[in-house]
Amino acid sequence: MIIIRPIKATDYNDLHRIAIDSGYGFTSLPVNEDILRKRITHSEDSFRLQVSKPGNQGYLFVMEDTQTGQVIGTTGIEAAVGLDNAFYHYHLGKVVHSSRELNIHNTVETLALCNDYTGATEICTLFLQKNYRKHGNGRFLSRCRFLFMAEHRERFAKCVIAEMRGVSDEQGRSPFYDWLEEHFLSIQFSKADYLTGIGNKGFIAELMPKYPVYVNLLSKEAQQVINKVHSNTVPALRLLETEGFSRRGYIDIFDAGPTVEAELKQIRAIRNSHRYQVLIDDACGREGSQKYIICNTKVEGFRAMQIKLTLRETANQVVITSDTAQALQVLQGDWVRLISN
Repeated sequence: MIIIRPIKATDYNDLHRIAIDSGYGFTSLPVNEDILRKRITHSEDSFRLQVSKPGNQGYLFVMEDTQTGQVIGTTGIEAAVGLDNAFYHYHLGKVVHSSRELNIHNTVETLALCNDYTGATEICTLFLQKNYRKHGNGRFLSRCRFLFMAEHRERFAKCVIAEMRGVSDEQGRSPFYDWLEEHFLSIQFSKADYLTGIGNKGFIAELMPKYPVYVNLLSKEAQQVINKVHSNTVPALRLLETEGFSRRGYIDIFDAGPTVEAELKQIRAIRNSHRYQVLIDDACGREGSQKYIICNTKVEGFRAMQIKLTLRETANQVVITSDTAQALQVLQGDWVRLISN
């Protein structure tokens, strides 16, 4: 059985393995024991807190194969980014250079450093072990966050964003960053990526260009990857686009990957999810033909799974087996939230 639950301290070894497997560009999980342990502790504290509005909370979930007890994936939500450390993006804009006398009109794209997403909720840290990328597990791992957000809306901002990994090679070199390194930063991409991941962002304000950068002055290689995603990230981007996320001209300052955004209440999984009351029946609970993602309504005790279910729409009930109820940690008469998958 595959479940999703909040991370706990005993998951450290699995999280460390995931941090290694995720490779370059996965800044939210640096291979650093102190940072990873702090991330787990911060998540545990966030799930325990009574919250009335989004703040400095970070919710980290893990996907577990209950048959082996192994953590096989992770996914996270940052309630409000940029409150403690500045949260940087480049915004793609345009300037016009024209001369009526000479009949010349040139439109040039620019990149301007900004903090426009300060306070937004960020979905992040999505990674699934390769041999489990089947049976809709990746979709489940992504969409379960929206069920948690739908159930606990007071914990999240109206604007939700996701940073998509930009183009880089197997050694972690980014054509966009190569240009930045040559002209401004003078440190390797992997080091800048790592420093950002551990929260050391002071060098960005100190070394990044303060004024808008003309895109046509960048190398051809750098220009070609602006607003493009890594090949491994294409499925994740498509999934978010089906949920209503779109680009608004913001890109990552290091690899130029796009940031997509959506209004919380307009996210498809949030709009289409509904609450049902639990009815436990081992006979009828096995008769469902439609697969759903289902979660309980708890915070610290959050549990989610994907399973075929039987709905009694008119009674607003969902029929599940005792095994499913145990995995979800719900009792007869409790409420759950679900959406078709």
